[in-house]
Amino acid sequence: MQTSFFTTPGRFLRGNLHTHSTGSDGILSPQEVCRRYQAQGYDFIALTDHFVGLFDYPITDTTECRNADFTTLIGAEMHTGTMENGNLWHLLGIGLPADFTAPHAPHFQSVDGSESAASIAQRARDAGAFVAIAHPHWSGMSEADARSITAAHAVEAYNYGCVVDNDRGEGFLILEHLLNQGRRLNLIAADDAHFNTPDHFGGWVMVKAEENTPEALLTSLKAGAYYSSTGPEIHDIRFIEGGVEVDCSAAATIVIQGKGTSTATLHGHKMTGETLSLSRLKDSPWVRVTVVDENGKRAWSNPIWLDGAA
Repeated sequence: MQTSFFTTPGRFLRGNLHTHSTGSDGILSPQEVCRRYQAQGYDFIALTDHFVGLFDYPITDTTECRNADFTTLIGAEMHTGTMENGNLWHLLGIGLPADFTAPHAPHFQSVDGSESAASIAQRARDAGAFVAIAHPHWSGMSEADARSITAAHAVEAYNYGCVVDNDRGEGFLILEHLLNQGRRLNLIAADDAHFNTPDHFGGWVMVKAEENTPEALLTSLKAGAYYSSTGPEIHDIRFIEGGVEVDCSAAATIVIQGKGTSTATLHGHKMTGETLSLSRLKDSPWVRVTVVDENGKRAWSNPIWLDGAA
């Protein structure tokens, strides 16, 4: 298996993959949204306005907002089909072509006979997009719902806007149900920013890429060459005989999770390079790393499969 992570050429680039503007139900123009994210130190964002007929199925063009230090990914939050609870699906398509065919989704209510979520997710992936299942907790998503989406690259495991506005912002349980069934998915943290509440600058991805270009970012996202964070940094994760070495910014807690309830957990003060034993996780097919700082802010690695397969 691969024994070291984040050592590929390039640098970490900070980005938000779930953002809204006046192209749908956000309150700021696309240009102002981009300006604010760049001013906050972000390297890129994806504007993901709601892809419904109410807003004329927008795939918001932000190419004019790109500059030498900031880039944008073209995308949308896709809606179609019906979940078990009767609600409309929410899926992120990052890197969609401008002519991506819209489903029959005239508004935010489900429509009988509309395209399934599994179908639009597959179409988006086939069109070159990075696809993520959005805010499972807020959506009331069931495990069966999640299993139906076979084309996703990731689950939105942390949605800052949902944390702020309704305390339903995490998707780790849905992610782990899928991992435990052998589904090789990654995770993302994002804002879901509309700027009508303090729903911005709270969750992001750190993508390792050689260039800050849409093409390089999408390649790294699809390859899982990134981690997600609300503050801490993960510099490297190295596997050694029987354990894992984690290099990170100053941490109060480092946790390694896997299948089942067993974890490897280390508490300390300003830990930056620590080794944790995998003895309690030796039977898990996957592990992931969480880093927590003294303020409770967290960073998460993508799941790492111990058989070494991609």
